[in-house]
Amino acid sequence: MNADSWGRQFQVRAAYADDLNDVAQIITESFHSPSGFWGWTLPLLRLGIYEDLRHRLASPAPHQLCLVAVDMANTNNTKAGTVELGVRYNDTWGHASKSFVYLSNLAVHPNYRRQGVGSSLLANCEKLARSWGFQDIYLHVLETNHTARQLYFKLGYRVHKVETGWNLFFFKRAPQILLHKRLS
Repeated sequence: MNADSWGRQFQVRAAYADDLNDVAQIITESFHSPSGFWGWTLPLLRLGIYEDLRHRLASPAPHQLCLVAVDMANTNNTKAGTVELGVRYNDTWGHASKSFVYLSNLAVHPNYRRQGVGSSLLANCEKLARSWGFQDIYLHVLETNHTARQLYFKLGYRVHKVETGWNLFFFKRAPQILLHKRLS
């Protein structure tokens, strides 16, 4: 249990099936804009995110977990944020078929941003990664997501690689940065 600067209590725990609607909503709101031409697709995106989460939760791998931060001061136990962590295998980042912990979908509800929820989720991920026997943790962040980058850098994550490719040019997307942190 962690407290923010306002004394609000957050409990970080594994997500349950009952949490998936809230988790899907937080991820949708965090990564997709409701404005513009594609705003009408949000319900479809949210459904896709929900189904993807439901599938992963129903058949979890030994080292695959979705965490939620719950506002314990709220009688409804409002979900303040979420993150997923899992073990992946890759030899394209300079690791010869080595396994590593990878974080994805770190998202904080707009009402809880800049209150320590993201930091709490990341601290719990790092603790879990160490308990699984891993020394390193990786994640991607968009180059244009300055707020997230600031959080990651403050917590000791460093640039491992800037991802490039033709899809960035054709789809006019910002490059992703692969970040790494060596766990102590």
